[in-house]
Amino acid sequence: MAVTVETLEKLERKITLSLPTSAIESEVQTRLKRLARTVKMDGFRPGKVPLSVVAQRYGYSVQYEVLNDKVGEAFAAAANEAKLRVAGQPRISEKEGAPEGELTFDAVFEVFPEVKIGNLAEVTVEKLTTEVDEAAIDKTIDILRKQRRTFAQRPQDAAAEDSDRVTVDFEGKLDGEPFQGGKAEDFQFLVGEGQMLKEFEDAVRGMKVGESKTFPLAFPEDYHGKDVAGKTADFLVTVKKIEAAHLPEVNEAMAKSLGIADGSIDGLRADIKANLEREVKFRLLTRNKQAVMDALLSKAELDLPKASVEAEVERLREGAVADLKQRGIQDADKVEIPAEVFLPQAERRVRLGLVVAELVRANELHAKPEQLKAHIDEMAASYEKPEEVVRWYFGDRQRLAQVEAVVIENNVSDFVLGQAQVTDKAVAFEELMGQG
Repeated sequence: MAVTVETLEKLERKITLSLPTSAIESEVQTRLKRLARTVKMDGFRPGKVPLSVVAQRYGYSVQYEVLNDKVGEAFAAAANEAKLRVAGQPRISEKEGAPEGELTFDAVFEVFPEVKIGNLAEVTVEKLTTEVDEAAIDKTIDILRKQRRTFAQRPQDAAAEDSDRVTVDFEGKLDGEPFQGGKAEDFQFLVGEGQMLKEFEDAVRGMKVGESKTFPLAFPEDYHGKDVAGKTADFLVTVKKIEAAHLPEVNEAMAKSLGIADGSIDGLRADIKANLEREVKFRLLTRNKQAVMDALLSKAELDLPKASVEAEVERLREGAVADLKQRGIQDADKVEIPAEVFLPQAERRVRLGLVVAELVRANELHAKPEQLKAHIDEMAASYEKPEEVVRWYFGDRQRLAQVEAVVIENNVSDFVLGQAQVTDKAVAFEELMGQG
């Protein structure tokens, strides 16, 4: 069958499809007969409904269904014959003036673009490196100690200090009027750890049990409470209890509680270092992969299929609505979010997906079974029972596909880094981990 493909603009194409009406009518009759054997209608026994009655009731819907199926099959066959990579769903419209005994349709659709990737040796990629030093291990141990701290009540005349847990009553007012969320009783927080706004912590620091204080508090412009953001409130706070923190000693008991069988401090530090190095590796991979993808896009030329971009916009919109629901926003489904909000991100995702797919195809960068196994083993190593995590991933095709996508991205990243001009840049451990 010769297929004529008309180019409309850039990626848009048109194919004219012809279907013999006899094939449509034959299939309609076949489906109506099949339906008559099972359909239930008042006044008739099952399987005994006359075909004319079934046709009168269901003929239109069956014909519509058959037409859709036949046009879809014809389009798929034509696209396959013309060796077209179709992007999205075609827009089908019936043409007038078809020859007798035929139905003709125009199918307008997009094809995936030709992707041209320039010389990657011409791009420069800044590759981040981070060392897990003794200070990083010490800081992690401090965090682990804080997670296991206990509290004991301070003497009545003791003043609140940093790291103390205080219990307070407070009430805030704007222009003399209370506001929602501005009042609490028996509220606990840790002084000096950023759980409260700085002015609040500064006011409580140095106070004693039974003392009260009034102070102004300026809410930041970007404060999550929209009613008070950018405004200054007057707060009255009363301290009811002050408890001093006690950090556990770094000893055999603590090491054993963290899974170190022999309870040695050296074993604890080695275990922490291994975990940190694993986390650092994954974070560096993510950051460096972003730089690689930016470099890759800078050397790529391609047109974007509108259908693919629109589908990605819809996926992003659905994700945003799901996020709003998770945050407890009422009627999240009814929130109107303009498509333009997601357009830049959608275009980048589609462009990147097409460029990566072309690079993978041209350079055989597909994920190998041993790479999948190694990646899953590495992720599982930080869990208490790694073998169960490994089984969990390999037990579900969808989970395995997600890992496969990551491994392919890593292969692409390694390939580009092997081609590009790479400059190393050392980044502090705290900066990489997002610690203050």
